[in-house]
Amino acid sequence: MNNRHQLPKNDCQSGYLNPYLTAFIKELFFKGYTELTINGYSSSITHFCFWLQKKFIPLKTINDHVISAFSRHHCKCPGRRRENKISCKYTGRIQRFVFYLHQQEIVFPKKNSSKIILPSLLVKFKESLRCRGLSNITIKNYEMSLSELLPLLGHNPKKYNPAIIRQVVCNAAKKHSIPATKKLTTALKAYLRFLSIEEVCCPDLDAAVPVVAQWKLSSLPKYITTNEVERVIASCDVHTPLGLRDRAIILLLARLGLRAGDIINMLIDDINWPEGTLRVHGKGRREVLLPLPQEVGDALLAYLKKGRPQVGIHQVFLCFNAPHRPFPSSGGVSSIVSAAISRARIIDPPSHGAHLLRHSAATTMLRNGATLETVSAVLRHSSLDMTSYYAKVDIHMLKKIAQPWPEGAPC
Repeated sequence: MNNRHQLPKNDCQSGYLNPYLTAFIKELFFKGYTELTINGYSSSITHFCFWLQKKFIPLKTINDHVISAFSRHHCKCPGRRRENKISCKYTGRIQRFVFYLHQQEIVFPKKNSSKIILPSLLVKFKESLRCRGLSNITIKNYEMSLSELLPLLGHNPKKYNPAIIRQVVCNAAKKHSIPATKKLTTALKAYLRFLSIEEVCCPDLDAAVPVVAQWKLSSLPKYITTNEVERVIASCDVHTPLGLRDRAIILLLARLGLRAGDIINMLIDDINWPEGTLRVHGKGRREVLLPLPQEVGDALLAYLKKGRPQVGIHQVFLCFNAPHRPFPSSGGVSSIVSAAISRARIIDPPSHGAHLLRHSAATTMLRNGATLETVSAVLRHSSLDMTSYYAKVDIHMLKKIAQPWPEGAPC
């Protein structure tokens, strides 16, 4: 660790916790935290250590109650702090340090007794979904939906009947939008089918779940023009590590039609440089090999060499704010696209998420003469009906098959 990352001078002393504090600061440095942030952590934790010694609190007794008492004390400790109050941000640094001590098996905080315990059938249902290949995000969405419905249905499946199921769904529909209600009904149908297989409820109860009125593929796909896509790509500053990362992500979305989930799950080993292919982990944990265009490959290589933090993480794309880590959800990818759209000054785009570039890639391929089968293979659709959804925006081709409007019958 460089000298400039040593503990800053402070009127308080960390005392017996000094070795642990030094190791913690070193870890922050290697995770990419700035010197200003590291100094803030060091100052806060040193103050906490001084207070512990002043109160004669042993190391192994540190827990949430001790941290809470520290946050409430009227501070007259030595130091250059401007206020006597302890802020939430200040306390958060202490909690992060105590969690580090717990990881090092130095302190053992009491487990939170308020942790939600899921019903055994719901736990078993989640395991069945995992065995079927559903992603963790999808399983979590199912769990959230069922956590809302099960208290209303009751936790005894033997008492479920069509009348109760319809009433619960209809009441939930009054509080949610159509897409949110569809998520609830999808999760409930899957759960009822699982209960039927387990023989703990009447069979075929999933047929009692009301159908949400939303016609499949009835809307037009949201997309932007080819010129607008190029402006979005060009908005990334390739002279910065952040710009190199964002450009590589946007090119993968715009050229290969990847989903945001494909981006966050992409591993370094998925890129086969000699063969020029990219392995994509799609829905249902299906793996597909896609050709890696030269432009996309160059952008990936530039990011890996000049932009990506040198850390031992298998995912390709990482957050730049410390600590360096993979994207926690697909929302991070959509935020990158949204920021690029704003920089490109796209006027009134139909949406701002990552899926906008996927839609745009599909419509561009069709307009350039690609067949529905080719586009379906690139987008990894399970059904050709999904791909035909994009044919609606090919106005030139639709004009060729449009029939003349029939004239009115003579009076």
